[in-house]
Amino acid sequence: MDEILHQPQGEARRASLSGAVAQALALPRRMRESALDQAERFFQTHIPLVRRAGAIGGAFRSFNPALFLAIATVTGIAAVVSSVYVPSYRVSIDGQPIGVVASQSEFEAAVDRVEARATEILGYDYTLEGEVTYEPALSERDSIPSATTLEPALFDRIGDVMKSYVLLVNGQVVGAAAEREDLTAILDSIQASYTNENTTSARFTDNVSIVREYISSDVEQDLNAIETTLTSNTNGETTYEVQAGDTFMALAFENDMTMSELEALNPGIDINKLMIGQVLNMKEEIPFLSVETVDHVTYTESVAAPVREVEDSSMYEGDTRVVSAGSAGTQQVTADVTYLNGKETGREVVETTVLTQPTERVIAVGTKERPSWIATGSFQWPVYGNITSYYGYRSIFGSYSLHRGLDIACSYGTGISAADGGTVTFAGWSGTYGYLVTIDHGNGFVTYYAHNSSLLVSAGDKVYKGQTIARAGSTGRSTGTHCHFEVHRNGSLVNPLNYLP
Repeated sequence: MDEILHQPQGEARRASLSGAVAQALALPRRMRESALDQAERFFQTHIPLVRRAGAIGGAFRSFNPALFLAIATVTGIAAVVSSVYVPSYRVSIDGQPIGVVASQSEFEAAVDRVEARATEILGYDYTLEGEVTYEPALSERDSIPSATTLEPALFDRIGDVMKSYVLLVNGQVVGAAAEREDLTAILDSIQASYTNENTTSARFTDNVSIVREYISSDVEQDLNAIETTLTSNTNGETTYEVQAGDTFMALAFENDMTMSELEALNPGIDINKLMIGQVLNMKEEIPFLSVETVDHVTYTESVAAPVREVEDSSMYEGDTRVVSAGSAGTQQVTADVTYLNGKETGREVVETTVLTQPTERVIAVGTKERPSWIATGSFQWPVYGNITSYYGYRSIFGSYSLHRGLDIACSYGTGISAADGGTVTFAGWSGTYGYLVTIDHGNGFVTYYAHNSSLLVSAGDKVYKGQTIARAGSTGRSTGTHCHFEVHRNGSLVNPLNYLP
């Protein structure tokens, strides 16, 4: 063969062969496929002849060169075509072309993935419908797309599923829109409602994301409805510690609750007797979407006057007196203030500048030993028992009148104690009070202890807090053994319950 190709006529034939191969490669796809088919049929017919010719000594040289070149040309075309093209399949569903795949199994795997995803989205088992047909074909090597590229076309055949921009909050689908910008505009609007000219940052504390994916076509797509959901509130609970001056009604009003709602959250609480430090349950509105902002602010605040204490032996221990009031100063503060849904949760001071210096406040502190009879400023119960009649108007003995104190039931002869230290200003019989003791506590308060069976102190005595001053009875205008306890403040009757622990 080398001899033939290297002869002058062989060189020409070889050039002709190269040209034929190049020409064959330039043919349209269908013509190249036809040439490949012809090459296969030619070899099936002539290859045996070639083999027989080669088996006879010297016969190869007598082989027809034209026949050899024809065989070589077809063989070259077949080799080139097979190296460039590979078998593939044209896929159609109900006669509608879908695309080309390398194998039927690869397409079936794509169908399985689409059906599984549709089942997850719709919440029920879904099966793609339609007759799938495969047509054998030749495709250029490395040009056959993955079957995954056909999945969008398969999803398009599912009427209950659509591809859209989906808004999720903490993994929960809130809604969808055709354009990402529509959802972004809603989120920006919500953040903007918590910002001002001092805001340096704003973020959602929830996990908020916008993804483009397939979703059920019945998902909420109305932008106004989506915004309403994001700005809605849910009811939760928080706690509150009672401060001085708080009332049950005021706390209910301040927390946008009715008295009944506050009572329902706090069963067993006496709404007429709140104690400082008592913890109450409160309703709390929690936004569906929470926003945390940071404001960089500058403001002026007062600086408390420093306090210096000086001892005063003329005053009792525990007593104080202001010697010099002093004055507060002012300072300019720059701080980063953190808010959650508009409520401050933290404050970091960045810089302070003193504008005016405070002046010293001097307080004299007593060092003289306090007598036991000096008032402490707080009351204890004179006796323990059930309250049979409260302070206020009531009907008794056939008339409607003001009951001036508390009636505390107890056994006959039970010791009655001084509610606080002080000086006995009366001890004796006093009309409807029966045997009565009154104590002036020296701080504007005077207490009454009535209906006693006997008295253990006299007018002018100094008594200490908790000292037994009488024995319980039912003297005077009384319906049974008890202690009638009154409190006068600066000459006026007050409700004893407001001052008892």
